[in-house]
Amino acid sequence: MAENRFNSPDYIYPAGTQVVTTTPIDNLPAGTVGVILLSPGNHTGSYLVRFTDGREVDLLRSQFEVRKHFERRELIAAPVRSSDFERWGEFIIYRCVVGSQAYGLSTDESDTDRRGIYLPPADAHWSLFGVPEQLESPETEETYWEIEKFIRLALQSNPNVIECLYTPLVTYATPLAEELRAMRAVFLSRLVYQTYNGYVLSQFKKLRKSLENTGEVRWKHAMHLIRLLISGIAILEEAEVQVNVGELRDQLLRIKRGETPWEEIDRWRLDLHRRFDAAYEETNLPDRADFDAANAFLIKARRSMVHVD
Repeated sequence: MAENRFNSPDYIYPAGTQVVTTTPIDNLPAGTVGVILLSPGNHTGSYLVRFTDGREVDLLRSQFEVRKHFERRELIAAPVRSSDFERWGEFIIYRCVVGSQAYGLSTDESDTDRRGIYLPPADAHWSLFGVPEQLESPETEETYWEIEKFIRLALQSNPNVIECLYTPLVTYATPLAEELRAMRAVFLSRLVYQTYNGYVLSQFKKLRKSLENTGEVRWKHAMHLIRLLISGIAILEEAEVQVNVGELRDQLLRIKRGETPWEEIDRWRLDLHRRFDAAYEETNLPDRADFDAANAFLIKARRSMVHVD
């Protein structure tokens, strides 16, 4: 019962808790161990985490896992990690293209980022060995989340997952995946404000510090942060995810090429933050996503993979 409480999305982990990153962050690979220095006031805020090299990084709850839970899961899941794509690829139910191709920001040098969902057989999911939370192929720029992981990230307003549901570039979808896309609005909530806006604030702070210390800025990253703010505002104002940037393409690509002065980018960012604040006050979106609808869909998906001999 206690562990269920600790795994609840509303639980606040205290300072001193050892955690492990679940995604690469600031040149720290996934699986890096750190310790929480400062906890947020609510479950949507960020944690200040110190790593062994002395770096202190703000992390959202979706970006780390408690170390003891991570180690326990890794211990029993280890036997299935060596050939994930070969073993689990046949269970992919959804493939789509995200990133610059979907945003309308691609150039001749742009890669094609493929994302999606896989749904393993019930026997594998129930077994002692478990299943991978995601399948990754760096060579082909592909990532596929296990369906429960995907749904949990969507409920937390993870931008990558939300955009995966709304991208117009779908290359494969089973009827079950089409059903998930049809109900994708249940994942939209006011949490978008904390997730999108908070991330952009922390990242612009780092970009400014880099500019002051080195005179250099990651212009591509700055472009995508501006794009993320624009997307977040549209979600709150229209209850819709605008993946393609449309008429803003040229303006955003000038940022990517380093042709827009930093002061102009920062003014645009501040104006977007003000719009985001106003949109948050006026939005009709609920405070949290529809967990009941998401859970009902997950149970249906799990049942579809039960094979009775």
